[in-house]
Amino acid sequence: MRTIRVETSAATVLLTEAPEPKVRDRQTGEIAKDAVSGEALMTIGVVYIEDGESSLIKVTVPEGGVSEGLNLGAPVSLPGLIARPWESVFNGQQRHGIAYRAAAVTPAAFPASMGASA
Repeated sequence: MRTIRVETSAATVLLTEAPEPKVRDRQTGEIAKDAVSGEALMTIGVVYIEDGESSLIKVTVPEGGVSEGLNLGAPVSLPGLIARPWESVFNGQQRHGIAYRAAAVTPAAFPASMGASA
């Protein structure tokens, strides 16, 4: 399936939900693993702000890519962020959306234009 690179250099990304294990099967509690490396996957919630518009998104990150020092409401960096369109049929209904994945989530700084003014 096609993936789309997401350019984040002009955006502000704020952490809204702390990293937690991505559950593959809710009935068994099985944690999702990366298909290539076998590493456990985590999900985070962020608000993505660019050009005066914002979106709340969930991003999947490998467990080893989750940095120390992440604080809710603080800016983060998402190196290697990609978007992947998906669709499926669930209980007879067509569903679709966009899945986001990054190589890591690390603390970042607020852009100078968003900083507090004196």
